Amino acid sequence: MSDLSKLQKQQYTNWLKRKRKSNGELYSENTVNSYASSLSTAPARLSGIEPVNTNVYEITSADYFHGIRQRMEKAENFEEINVKAGNRAFQYALEYYEDFLREQEQGADMAAAGDSFNSVLADKTSALAVTNGLPSVLLDKNIILYGPPGTGKTYNTVTYAVAIIENKPLHIILDEVKISGYDVILKRYRSYKDKGQIEFTTFHQSYGYEEFIEGIKPKIQQGDETGQISDEIAFEIKPGVFKQFCEKAQTPVIPDSNSYGIRKEPVIWKVSLGGSGENEVKRDCFDNNRIRIGWDSYGERITDETDFREYGGATILSRFMSEMVIGDIVLILHDEKTIDAIGVVTGEYEWLDEMEDYKRSRKVKWLAKDTREDIYALNGNKVMTLGSVYRLNRITLADVLVMMKANNNVLGTAIKENANNYVFIIDEINRGNISKILGELITLIEPTKRIGQREEIRLRLPYSQEEFGVPNNVYLLATMNTADRAIARLDTALRRRFHFSEMMPRPEVLGNVSVDNEVIELSTMLAVMNRRIEVLYDREHMIGHAYFMPIRSKSTVHDLAYIFSNTIIPLLQEYFYEDYDKIRLVLGDNNKPEDEQFILARKTNMAELFGNMNGFDFDDEVSYELNDRAFAQIEAYRKIYKRSSL
Repeated sequence: MSDLSKLQKQQYTNWLKRKRKSNGELYSENTVNSYASSLSTAPARLSGIEPVNTNVYEITSADYFHGIRQRMEKAENFEEINVKAGNRAFQYALEYYEDFLREQEQGADMAAAGDSFNSVLADKTSALAVTNGLPSVLLDKNIILYGPPGTGKTYNTVTYAVAIIENKPLHIILDEVKISGYDVILKRYRSYKDKGQIEFTTFHQSYGYEEFIEGIKPKIQQGDETGQISDEIAFEIKPGVFKQFCEKAQTPVIPDSNSYGIRKEPVIWKVSLGGSGENEVKRDCFDNNRIRIGWDSYGERITDETDFREYGGATILSRFMSEMVIGDIVLILHDEKTIDAIGVVTGEYEWLDEMEDYKRSRKVKWLAKDTREDIYALNGNKVMTLGSVYRLNRITLADVLVMMKANNNVLGTAIKENANNYVFIIDEINRGNISKILGELITLIEPTKRIGQREEIRLRLPYSQEEFGVPNNVYLLATMNTADRAIARLDTALRRRFHFSEMMPRPEVLGNVSVDNEVIELSTMLAVMNRRIEVLYDREHMIGHAYFMPIRSKSTVHDLAYIFSNTIIPLLQEYFYEDYDKIRLVLGDNNKPEDEQFILARKTNMAELFGNMNGFDFDDEVSYELNDRAFAQIEAYRKIYKRSSL
């Protein structure tokens, strides 16, 4: 029993000593000890239920324990165990332990060893209490699930991701899987993915920094900021998948309805009101809650027949009249580096016939005006041009929030900092060139170097020259196939920054299966094969239990044959580089009659094959061939394990 479990048991014992019966009397010493000890011994003797965590004192969540307790009470021999405990001590111990956990969660004074319990609990939380071989509390920002193929690494990224996003201990999600099924968790996973809180990518040999962080890509330049039409090829800096994900995790949360009228994902526009600096058009807009631009000579409506060849402006007018929508944010140009107002678009395009010029208008709600905010650095060290209207793609809603805070305007409930958790999943992380892909990110992903932490670091990216950091609410969850590349060969810098959680084959989840009404001990068969592989090769190349999960409690020999012929044997051929003698040892063919051997070994008579070899002296060679007949025989599978013992 761990130190944490011992302290938890002591706490429960002390709690029982203070508990009073319905008549007001304290429980006797014998009764207290009986209750406390029954929780240590009785759960392991229960039968007829799915496996549960039998070390009750490892459980510190009342809700999780409630589910465990219900399963225990449904055990086929529960009454028998309860009677043997004396005076139904086991039943009462379970009931009282749940009460104890709820009081503990509510912060009740636990007296006696309470202070020592809390201090040890704080010290132990990073040790990750284990349920079913998986950590129950996810405190690490960067996690790699590693193990041989077929051990459920990618499968378990779903449960890990949901646990992280919902801020729940992993064992709670795992217990929900047992009770309600994996599909319930998968549905929530897909919902979070649709919302953008989960991103999934796979590393490979061609994957690089440009795809992950940022790169330079070609594009057709359809129009410049002055509105002139152009079809030239230009190059633009495109953010990679992880940079976009981090920006999304930093994006402030906007409620569906807010007093400022900001929409969910507003576009940030730069707008020039009558040019730069102070002018009459700008003052009118500030005083009357609107923005105005010109190009009046084209008239109120723009049609397909409108001729822009002489004065241009087609792109600008399209942006102002059509692309800009209610709820977008406008930043008003003061000079090439600063803005002097921030507003939210609240109205559709309208024509102000009463104005002498700058007749095109939209209503806005000013969040700040007559200010001076330098956005040069936020804009990627690019100056703003005199083009009347264009998107500020480098400026984010988070940047606007920072500017508003600088002006003592936090927008009340309209914009909130994003406190949601985000999970970026990297499948097969060791198949890519880690140093090439991550670049400077290898430093930024450290928990203490995240944005908002005491050692926060932001680095200037090489292409965009933007400052970039990793938000504290972003979790990295990766998988690594140890058969693909040994863990020792991973970059030392990467290993230091990740928590590694090993996932090995779990034959016990397979149990026995009925194949054509014959029993095959599937769990024993896999365990024996893996023990042989460990001796002949290493533990990193064991066969995962997931390969056999499609075989249900009742299957045919053809189902088993399909898995062996299309998955298991090709995998062994890859592992042993066609050293068929070792493959035969793994499959137990050396202990079977010939018609039950999956791989037949036949000696080749060289003299018979070649005739007169003119002095060449060859030993007889051995050739190997798959025995199709063996795949259809139940005994061929049974004899993989029945002559062996672990």
